[in-house]
Amino acid sequence: MKIVVIGGTGLIGSKTVERLRQKGHEVIAASPNSGVNTITGEGLAAALEGAEVVLDLANSPSFEDKAVLEFFEISGRNLLAAGKIAGVKHHIALSVIGTERLQDSGYFRGKLAQEKLIKASGIPYTIVHSTQFMEFLNGIAQSGTVGQTVHLSPAYVQPIASDDVADAMADVALSAPANATIEISGPERARLSELVARYLKAMKDPRTVEADPEAKYFGVRLNDHSLVSDDNPRLGSITFEQWFAKSAQPK
Repeated sequence: MKIVVIGGTGLIGSKTVERLRQKGHEVIAASPNSGVNTITGEGLAAALEGAEVVLDLANSPSFEDKAVLEFFEISGRNLLAAGKIAGVKHHIALSVIGTERLQDSGYFRGKLAQEKLIKASGIPYTIVHSTQFMEFLNGIAQSGTVGQTVHLSPAYVQPIASDDVADAMADVALSAPANATIEISGPERARLSELVARYLKAMKDPRTVEADPEAKYFGVRLNDHSLVSDDNPRLGSITFEQWFAKSAQPK
Protein backbone atom coordinates (compact mmCIF):
# COMPACT_ATOMS: atom_id res chain seq x y z
CA MET A 1 0.00 0.00 0.00
CA LYS A 2 1.25 3.51 -0.80
CA ILE A 3 1.08 5.83 2.20
CA VAL A 4 2.03 9.52 2.16
CA VAL A 5 3.14 11.05 5.46
CA ILE A 6 2.97 14.85 5.41
CA GLY A 7 5.56 16.11 7.89
CA GLY A 8 7.30 12.79 7.43
CA THR A 9 10.69 14.08 8.59
CA GLY A 10 9.48 15.52 11.92
CA LEU A 11 9.45 14.02 15.41
CA ILE A 12 6.33 11.88 14.97
CA GLY A 13 6.51 11.65 11.18
CA SER A 14 9.97 10.09 10.98
CA LYS A 15 9.09 7.42 13.54
CA THR A 16 5.77 6.66 11.85
CA VAL A 17 7.44 6.36 8.45
CA GLU A 18 9.97 3.91 9.89
CA ARG A 19 7.25 1.72 11.39
CA LEU A 20 5.21 1.59 8.19
CA ARG A 21 8.24 0.80 6.04
CA GLN A 22 9.17 -2.03 8.39
CA LYS A 23 5.74 -3.51 7.66
CA GLY A 24 6.52 -3.50 3.96
CA HIS A 25 4.53 -0.51 2.74
CA GLU A 26 5.59 2.10 0.20
CA VAL A 27 5.88 5.26 2.29
CA ILE A 28 6.56 8.79 1.04
CA ALA A 29 8.04 11.05 3.74
CA ALA A 30 6.72 14.34 2.38
CA SER A 31 7.98 17.73 3.53
CA PRO A 32 9.11 21.01 1.96
CA ASN A 33 12.67 19.65 2.09
CA SER A 34 11.62 16.74 -0.11
CA GLY A 35 9.83 19.03 -2.57
CA VAL A 36 6.29 18.62 -1.22
CA ASN A 37 4.75 21.83 0.09
CA THR A 38 1.15 21.87 1.31
CA ILE A 39 1.06 25.67 1.42
CA THR A 40 2.16 26.34 -2.17
CA GLY A 41 0.89 23.00 -3.49
CA GLU A 42 4.31 22.20 -4.94
CA GLY A 43 4.80 18.46 -5.48
CA LEU A 44 1.47 17.47 -3.89
CA ALA A 45 -0.17 15.90 -6.92
CA ALA A 46 2.88 13.80 -7.76
CA ALA A 47 3.36 12.65 -4.17
CA LEU A 48 -0.28 11.61 -3.74
CA GLU A 49 -0.61 9.82 -7.08
CA GLY A 50 -1.64 6.24 -6.34
CA ALA A 51 -1.73 6.80 -2.57
CA GLU A 52 -4.43 5.05 -0.56
CA VAL A 53 -3.66 6.70 2.77
CA VAL A 54 -2.48 10.20 3.76
CA LEU A 55 -1.27 11.01 7.26
CA ASP A 56 -1.10 14.72 8.02
CA LEU A 57 1.48 15.15 10.79
CA ALA A 58 2.70 18.61 9.76
CA ASN A 59 2.78 21.48 12.23
CA SER A 60 2.73 25.21 11.74
CA PRO A 61 6.20 26.81 11.71
CA SER A 62 4.73 29.80 13.55
CA PHE A 63 2.48 29.83 16.62
CA GLU A 64 1.39 33.43 16.04
CA ASP A 65 -2.43 33.54 15.96
CA LYS A 66 -2.98 34.68 12.37
CA ALA A 67 -0.10 32.66 10.92
CA VAL A 68 -1.10 29.39 12.56
CA LEU A 69 -4.73 29.70 11.45
CA GLU A 70 -3.65 30.43 7.87
CA PHE A 71 -1.25 27.49 7.90
CA PHE A 72 -3.81 24.90 8.95
CA GLU A 73 -6.55 26.30 6.68
CA ILE A 74 -4.42 26.64 3.54
CA SER A 75 -2.51 23.42 4.09
CA GLY A 76 -5.70 21.54 4.90
CA ARG A 77 -7.56 22.77 1.82
CA ASN A 78 -4.66 22.03 -0.54
CA LEU A 79 -4.03 18.58 0.89
CA LEU A 80 -7.68 17.55 0.87
CA ALA A 81 -8.21 18.85 -2.68
CA ALA A 82 -5.18 16.93 -3.93
CA GLY A 83 -6.31 13.85 -2.01
CA LYS A 84 -9.74 13.95 -3.60
CA ILE A 85 -8.23 14.13 -7.10
CA ALA A 86 -5.84 11.27 -6.29
CA GLY A 87 -8.63 9.09 -4.92
CA VAL A 88 -7.21 8.84 -1.39
CA LYS A 89 -9.27 6.36 0.64
CA HIS A 90 -8.25 7.41 4.18
CA HIS A 91 -7.18 10.86 5.39
CA ILE A 92 -5.64 10.89 8.88
CA ALA A 93 -4.66 13.93 10.95
CA LEU A 94 -2.93 14.21 14.30
CA SER A 95 -4.52 16.81 16.57
CA VAL A 96 -4.67 17.58 20.28
CA ILE A 97 -6.93 16.44 23.12
CA GLY A 98 -8.72 19.53 24.36
CA THR A 99 -8.68 21.38 21.03
CA GLU A 100 -12.39 22.24 21.20
CA ARG A 101 -12.04 23.36 24.86
CA LEU A 102 -9.05 25.67 24.31
CA GLN A 103 -10.37 28.12 21.73
CA ASP A 104 -8.87 31.14 23.50
CA SER A 105 -5.60 29.98 21.91
CA GLY A 106 -4.85 30.82 18.29
CA TYR A 107 -3.06 27.49 17.88
CA PHE A 108 -6.10 25.49 18.92
CA ARG A 109 -8.37 27.63 16.75
CA GLY A 110 -6.13 26.62 13.85
CA LYS A 111 -6.35 22.93 14.74
CA LEU A 112 -10.13 23.11 15.02
CA ALA A 113 -10.33 24.76 11.59
CA GLN A 114 -8.22 21.91 10.18
CA GLU A 115 -10.51 19.31 11.74
CA LYS A 116 -13.65 20.97 10.33
CA LEU A 117 -12.17 20.93 6.81
CA ILE A 118 -11.42 17.21 7.11
CA LYS A 119 -14.93 16.36 8.34
CA ALA A 120 -16.51 18.35 5.49
CA SER A 121 -14.24 16.98 2.75
CA GLY A 122 -16.15 13.82 1.90
CA ILE A 123 -12.95 11.76 2.17
CA PRO A 124 -13.08 8.91 4.74
CA TYR A 125 -11.06 10.09 7.71
CA THR A 126 -9.72 9.50 11.18
CA ILE A 127 -8.71 12.38 13.47
CA VAL A 128 -6.37 11.34 16.28
CA HIS A 129 -6.48 13.53 19.39
CA SER A 130 -3.31 13.12 21.44
CA THR A 131 -2.27 14.43 24.81
CA GLN A 132 0.89 16.53 24.91
CA PHE A 133 4.16 14.80 24.03
CA MET A 134 6.74 14.19 26.74
CA GLU A 135 9.31 15.63 24.35
CA PHE A 136 7.65 19.05 24.78
CA LEU A 137 8.17 19.27 28.54
CA ASN A 138 11.23 21.45 28.03
CA GLY A 139 9.28 23.84 25.80
CA ILE A 140 6.47 24.01 28.36
CA ALA A 141 9.02 24.88 31.04
CA GLN A 142 10.50 27.58 28.83
CA SER A 143 7.08 29.08 28.15
CA GLY A 144 6.46 29.65 31.87
CA THR A 145 9.93 30.80 32.90
CA VAL A 146 10.51 34.19 34.49
CA GLY A 147 14.03 34.49 35.84
CA GLN A 148 14.74 31.26 37.71
CA THR A 149 11.10 30.44 38.40
CA VAL A 150 8.74 28.49 36.16
CA HIS A 151 5.11 29.54 36.62
CA LEU A 152 2.79 26.71 35.57
CA SER A 153 -0.78 25.60 36.08
CA PRO A 154 -1.35 22.67 38.47
CA ALA A 155 -3.97 21.28 36.07
CA TYR A 156 -3.79 17.59 35.21
CA VAL A 157 -1.90 16.35 32.16
CA GLN A 158 -1.29 12.83 30.86
CA PRO A 159 1.67 13.18 28.47
CA ILE A 160 2.55 10.54 25.91
CA ALA A 161 5.95 9.52 24.51
CA SER A 162 6.49 10.09 20.79
CA ASP A 163 7.22 6.37 20.30
CA ASP A 164 3.73 5.54 21.58
CA VAL A 165 2.24 8.22 19.30
CA ALA A 166 4.04 6.76 16.28
CA ASP A 167 2.83 3.26 17.14
CA ALA A 168 -0.74 4.56 17.26
CA MET A 169 -0.45 6.51 14.01
CA ALA A 170 0.98 3.50 12.17
CA ASP A 171 -1.87 1.32 13.46
CA VAL A 172 -4.48 3.89 12.37
CA ALA A 173 -2.89 4.09 8.91
CA LEU A 174 -3.39 0.35 8.49
CA SER A 175 -6.96 0.34 9.83
CA ALA A 176 -10.27 1.26 8.28
CA PRO A 177 -11.30 4.93 8.55
CA ALA A 178 -13.18 5.65 11.78
CA ASN A 179 -14.95 8.70 10.32
CA ALA A 180 -14.63 10.01 13.85
CA THR A 181 -12.13 11.35 16.37
CA ILE A 182 -10.20 8.84 18.47
CA GLU A 183 -7.98 9.66 21.44
CA ILE A 184 -4.53 8.54 22.60
CA SER A 185 -2.92 9.34 25.92
CA GLY A 186 0.02 8.54 28.13
CA PRO A 187 -0.30 5.93 30.89
CA GLU A 188 0.05 8.28 33.87
CA ARG A 189 -1.86 11.37 34.97
CA ALA A 190 0.01 14.08 36.90
CA ARG A 191 -0.25 17.77 37.66
CA LEU A 192 1.57 19.86 35.05
CA SER A 193 3.53 21.88 37.61
CA GLU A 194 4.64 18.74 39.47
CA LEU A 195 5.62 16.87 36.31
CA VAL A 196 7.74 19.74 35.00
CA ALA A 197 9.37 20.04 38.43
CA ARG A 198 10.29 16.33 38.23
CA TYR A 199 11.65 16.85 34.74
CA LEU A 200 13.78 19.85 35.72
CA LYS A 201 15.14 18.06 38.78
CA ALA A 202 16.06 15.03 36.69
CA MET A 203 17.77 17.34 34.17
CA LYS A 204 19.71 18.97 37.03
CA ASP A 205 18.13 22.27 36.00
CA PRO A 206 18.29 24.82 38.87
CA ARG A 207 14.95 26.46 38.07
CA THR A 208 12.11 26.03 40.54
CA VAL A 209 8.45 25.56 39.65
CA GLU A 210 5.65 27.61 41.17
CA ALA A 211 2.13 26.19 40.83
CA ASP A 212 -0.21 28.99 39.79
CA PRO A 213 -3.83 28.25 38.77
CA GLU A 214 -3.86 31.54 36.83
CA ALA A 215 -0.73 30.70 34.80
CA LYS A 216 -1.54 30.49 31.11
CA TYR A 217 -0.70 27.47 28.96
CA PHE A 218 0.26 28.99 25.62
CA GLY A 219 -2.32 31.72 26.21
CA VAL A 220 -5.07 29.62 27.80
CA ARG A 221 -6.07 29.18 31.44
CA LEU A 222 -6.39 25.47 32.25
CA ASN A 223 -8.62 23.40 34.49
CA ASP A 224 -8.28 19.73 35.44
CA HIS A 225 -10.19 18.61 32.34
CA SER A 226 -8.54 20.82 29.70
CA LEU A 227 -5.72 18.54 28.58
CA VAL A 228 -6.83 15.04 29.55
CA SER A 229 -9.27 12.51 28.16
CA ASP A 230 -12.21 10.95 29.95
CA ASP A 231 -13.30 8.93 26.89
CA ASN A 232 -11.31 5.70 27.29
CA PRO A 233 -8.37 6.70 25.10
CA ARG A 234 -5.82 4.25 23.74
CA LEU A 235 -3.10 4.35 26.37
CA GLY A 236 0.60 4.33 25.61
CA SER A 237 2.86 2.08 27.66
CA ILE A 238 5.91 4.31 28.21
CA THR A 239 6.04 6.01 31.61
CA PHE A 240 7.80 9.29 32.31
CA GLU A 241 10.69 7.46 34.00
CA GLN A 242 11.10 5.05 31.08
CA TRP A 243 10.98 7.87 28.55
CA PHE A 244 13.48 9.97 30.52
CA ALA A 245 15.92 7.08 30.93
CA LYS A 246 15.90 6.42 27.18
CA SER A 247 15.48 9.84 25.61
CA ALA A 248 16.06 12.84 27.82
CA GLN A 249 18.99 12.44 30.20
CA PRO A 250 21.32 15.44 30.58
CA LYS A 251 24.03 15.45 27.93
